[in-house]
Amino acid sequence: MTISRTRSAITGALALTAALTLAACGGSSTASSADDATCPHGKIRFGVEPFEDPAKLTPAFKVVGEALSEKLDCPVEITVVDSYAAEVLAMKNGKLDLGVFGPLGYVFASQEAGAEPVASFGTSDGKLSTYNGGIWVKKGSPITSIDDLKGQSLALSEPGSTSGDALPRQALADAGIKESDLDITYAGGHPEALLALTHGKVDAAEINSQQLATSTSEGQFDEADYTQIWQSDPIPNDPITVAGSASPEFKKAVKDALLDLPAAAVAKAGSLLDVDPAGPLLAVDKSTYQPLFDLAETLGLTTDDL
Repeated sequence: MTISRTRSAITGALALTAALTLAACGGSSTASSADDATCPHGKIRFGVEPFEDPAKLTPAFKVVGEALSEKLDCPVEITVVDSYAAEVLAMKNGKLDLGVFGPLGYVFASQEAGAEPVASFGTSDGKLSTYNGGIWVKKGSPITSIDDLKGQSLALSEPGSTSGDALPRQALADAGIKESDLDITYAGGHPEALLALTHGKVDAAEINSQQLATSTSEGQFDEADYTQIWQSDPIPNDPITVAGSASPEFKKAVKDALLDLPAAAVAKAGSLLDVDPAGPLLAVDKSTYQPLFDLAETLGLTTDDL
């Protein structure tokens, strides 16, 4: 398999995260004592995976942070991290109290940092939201199924992505296609993978249902000009997790507060995950994401693969 990465080296992102300083993006002007169980550092450090452009993610999750800050009377700092690996390392190194991880990223965060999922995005009818991975080609392409990808070029998102890396690779394996039989490029993110296809840089690209919805609404992608040749089973949406090292009191307070946030507080963030209209956050636990633990085991994935 030929793999290239257009993003800066992962090792650089890890080094950056080791010295991560979180900049405040939201929070109450009054804070509880630093010794308060619900305000462990005089603030709550909340990381967000880079599944979308930070210019979109930061204001969306700032609304969530402000609502959580009011519930816990503690400033909440929102930081969109540089990579999936960087967020896992930041929580492992005690730099994050909360983190929104992709489903597979949560698996690694659970293993490395003891991350515990407490809530995820619900639909307006009270159901846990899901999304799908997909592989797309330009309409009229000779590639009509995943079996035709042999000898072609495929853009994936980045290492550690559920829909943008692991699931497409598993689909190739299920089709009996070796990764060395095609040219796989890690584009650096979901938006970048989509653009690699629309700009004619690759023959096929992963585009999950979340990115599809966002890019279609912004006029960057017209489904009429493309064909989906593969779709994954539904994937439970991204969990909001709490660091395993946090106190029981903090974990309970955060869970109670998140589950009590009004739908309006999470609607903007939910829309970026193709949850529209969004309902309140819903409780999740490790069992919700067991299929992703199974996937990581099947593919033999570890944090080294990030």
